[in-house]
Amino acid sequence: MSFWRFLKYERPYFILYGVAFLLIITVFATDPQSSWHWPTFFYALVLVVIWLAAFTAYRYTRNLQAIRLMRSEDSEPLSLEAEAYRDTLEETGITHIRALNEVQSKQKEYYDFIISWFHEIKTPISVLRLMQQTEVDPQSLNEELSRIEHYVDQALYYAKLDSFNQDYDIVNCDLEPLMKEIIKSHSKVFISKRIRVQLDLPSTVVQSDTKWLLFIVNQIVTNSLQYTGEHGVITVQTAATPDEKLLILRDNGIGIEAKDLPRIFNRGFTGMNGRTHAKSTGMGLYLAQALSKKLGHYITCESETGSGTTFTIHFPRHHDPYLDTLQR
Repeated sequence: MSFWRFLKYERPYFILYGVAFLLIITVFATDPQSSWHWPTFFYALVLVVIWLAAFTAYRYTRNLQAIRLMRSEDSEPLSLEAEAYRDTLEETGITHIRALNEVQSKQKEYYDFIISWFHEIKTPISVLRLMQQTEVDPQSLNEELSRIEHYVDQALYYAKLDSFNQDYDIVNCDLEPLMKEIIKSHSKVFISKRIRVQLDLPSTVVQSDTKWLLFIVNQIVTNSLQYTGEHGVITVQTAATPDEKLLILRDNGIGIEAKDLPRIFNRGFTGMNGRTHAKSTGMGLYLAQALSKKLGHYITCESETGSGTTFTIHFPRHHDPYLDTLQR
């Protein structure tokens, strides 16, 4: 640190000492009972200058020491301003570390998802290659192509999670045609597994983004079809309360174990069903819940092992999805 630069910042102390000395001299000079002695004045001036020089040297030494130890936790600030700056820097550093950890966590999530996605997409591709060497079964071919499309959709929507606010359009969505479109897209699975579908969909209009809502409901239907055996039943109905509208999807499949139920919406969680009954990336329900919350909805689940599962999408009446999406 330059000594002259140091003197520039210490100038208020010099002014303070000068003003104090002049005030004292003025008091004595204007006192009628005191006689003025120039030698005494110069003697006092020399003492003040010496004391000011000593104080300046002390302050300069302390500043140099503080600068050398500024990265040490044991260093002490030399002023209230310095202490405030240090606290601000510490808070900024903590905020920066948290932001960096969050970015690294998201990068790891993306990496883990991509690795998992590669492993899952290889299975239907391998099946298609085997079909090339044998007689192609049109139904099996369609099933594998549907699996590939499903995985590609998951990857696409996962990639769009962080840029959601740039690609949404909140409109009035009628749940009846939306559900019929999704069921039609899965018609071959319903037929091949002989699963009946029961619809109880009086006209129900909710505020959402049609494209994103299609994906959300499609993930739940896909999950129900995956874990519902042959001759099963999937029921879709709507309901309404003074506070919200509900879309309820119920199946009579294998159900979810109680210990797994609280974690089914966690990223990458597959649970016992995903490990034993069917291969799963653990991303479908995670994406459905994450996108629902961005739209101002949310999903709940009730299940009992061996008795089936009920997913409910909640559409709060007094929630403004525009406000939340603008704040993200």
